[in-house]
Amino acid sequence: MVPQNTQPSDRRLIELPGGSFDMGYEGPEAIAADREGPVRRVQVAPFAIAACCVKRAEFRRFADATGHVTQAERAGRSFVFHACLPSPEDHPPADKTPWWREVEGAHWRSPHGSGSEKAVPEDHPVTHVDWHDAMAYCRWSGTRLPSEEEWEFAARGGLEGCRYPWGDDLARDGKVDCNIFRGRFPTPQRDLPYLGTTSVETHEPNGYGLYQMTGNVWEWCLRPAADRREERTDLRPIRGGSHLCHDSYCSRYRTSSRLLCGSIMTTGHIGFRVARG
Repeated sequence: MVPQNTQPSDRRLIELPGGSFDMGYEGPEAIAADREGPVRRVQVAPFAIAACCVKRAEFRRFADATGHVTQAERAGRSFVFHACLPSPEDHPPADKTPWWREVEGAHWRSPHGSGSEKAVPEDHPVTHVDWHDAMAYCRWSGTRLPSEEEWEFAARGGLEGCRYPWGDDLARDGKVDCNIFRGRFPTPQRDLPYLGTTSVETHEPNGYGLYQMTGNVWEWCLRPAADRREERTDLRPIRGGSHLCHDSYCSRYRTSSRLLCGSIMTTGHIGFRVARG
C-alpha cells in the first residue's frame, strides 16, 4: 500500500497502513537506561502522521487563535544550548549539563531569549514547548500525538531493523542526511552553515514521505502504559534525537532512540509532530 497525503496544508498527514514490525534496538549504541530494547514484534493499526514537525508558523497560528500561553512563557525562562547565545557567559550553566543555559525570556516566540524573535525562521520546528503545550495544539487541530509504536513504525519508513530511516549506514551517498551535531560535543564546528534547528524539510524524506524523523528536534509522543504504572507520573517519551546528538556524547539519532522527560520540560531541541487515527 502506498501512503497518500490526506491534507494539502502545512499539517498534511500521510496515511500509513499499519502492520507488524520489530521495535527497539539492542546494538552497541543502545543505552540500557533508555529502555530502547529488547527488540520485540509489535502490531500497529492503520493511522496517519504528519510529514513534518509542527513549524513555528503553525504554532503561531494556534497561539494567536487561542491565546494559549506555553509553559516556558509562564515560567519566564527555558533552556538554550550555550553556542546559540551571543553571550553564554551571561547565563550560569546547568549543574550536570553545562552546555545548557537557563535563559530568562526564552520561549517559543523568542528561542534564544529576549530580543531573539527573528533568530529562528518560521519554517523551523517549534521548540520550547512542553508535552502539555503539544497536547493543546493537538486538541485545537483535531489531531493527537503519535504513540511510540506508531512513531517508530513511521520513522523506519518500511525498512526492517535498520538504524536510520534510510538504512544502517549514517552517511548516505557520501553525506549525513540528518541534522545532528557537528564538531566535538559540546563545541560546534566553526564553519557550519547553520547551528541549531533547520527547516522541517531540509533533508530527504524516508520511504513513507516523512521528513527528519531523526535529528533536528526530539519529538513528544503519548505516554506508554508501562510508564503510567511508575511512581513518577509526569514522565513522557521523546523520540528521534536532535541537532545536539553526536557519537562523541551519545548517538541517539536512530529510529529506535527514546528518552523519558518530565512533561513540563522545555528546551531548544524538543518539538513534536501530530497524528490521527
